[in-house]
Amino acid sequence: MARDKPVQNSSSSTHQPTKFPNLVTLVGRGIPSRFEIAVDGQIEMVDADPLETATIVSGGVAEGTIDVGIQQFRFSGEMANVHVADWNGNTAPTSKSVPAVHVDYGVER
Repeated sequence: MARDKPVQNSSSSTHQPTKFPNLVTLVGRGIPSRFEIAVDGQIEMVDADPLETATIVSGGVAEGTIDVGIQQFRFSGEMANVHVADWNGNTAPTSKSVPAVHVDYGVER
């Protein structure tokens, strides 16, 4: 009986890790709020124009404003700090109006 040669999946041996494997998502709650995200690696905005959203991304820090919708950032390293405050300067848990923040590690694109 003839036996077929096993076929190796070449994509698994050439798979490149994602440069920014982690994801942070901000979800606005309808109230203008400001945020600052700091990581110990690098950070970049996902699928948005920082000029349109008035978001500043520099090295390992992103800061800006959000009221509705979502803003996402990919980053390398670990999350160092997240600060969110509503338009009055109140932070969570005092203010239920600040954006929700979700951090996911090891998320492929």
